[in-house]
Amino acid sequence: MFLSRLRLNLRCREARRDLSNPYQLHSTLCRAFSPPETKCPKGEFLWRLEPETDSSGYPRIIVQSRNIPDWGGVGVNGWIQQADPAIDLKERLKLDLLKAEQRFRFRLRANPCVTKNGKRLGLLKQDEQEKWLKRKGAQHGFCLPEFLSFDYYESSEDRIDVRISQEQMLSDKQHSDNSIRVFSVLYDGILTITEPEMFKIALKTGIGHGKVMGLGLLSVVPIF
Repeated sequence: MFLSRLRLNLRCREARRDLSNPYQLHSTLCRAFSPPETKCPKGEFLWRLEPETDSSGYPRIIVQSRNIPDWGGVGVNGWIQQADPAIDLKERLKLDLLKAEQRFRFRLRANPCVTKNGKRLGLLKQDEQEKWLKRKGAQHGFCLPEFLSFDYYESSEDRIDVRISQEQMLSDKQHSDNSIRVFSVLYDGILTITEPEMFKIALKTGIGHGKVMGLGLLSVVPIF
């Protein structure tokens, strides 16, 4: 499992196009993992467009993949401003040594939602977004710290201490006749491992829906 960090060149027309359309951006990234005219293997990579640019103002993308990407395969001159060497996450995170009670800082852009009458509906209220993440944590081998309020009138029941920001509605702008719209939020916080094997699966395969649109990648940094 490898982590790559990219900076995209805003002077490149194709890069600007991709940044405005997550489906198109995913399609371009796929070229780094499969030969031309070959379908990218399902589940080969997860990715996320970070909300912060680098110090020079270039958009940042992180890509987590099963194999080391060949960014030359993107085939668009000037699309990438800079690509850092891929990091071996198995070694960096010591995945074979994960254990319960380990703590990590995390970031996750995800699609908190419920399914009603066969349709996925985004959860727009913060307490609902928190409960969604708490449920996902229980399913994927981690827990989150409880929110402690000193306000007598504010209930902290089922609340978790997590920062939620960057609410966005993502869509495929090139296919407006059959456009899929996906609600997303950015979670930042601290988690504690409860089930190491389940947690490793979450790291490898992501959390929730909308992975093609840059959602689901759980990024972690150990707390020592």
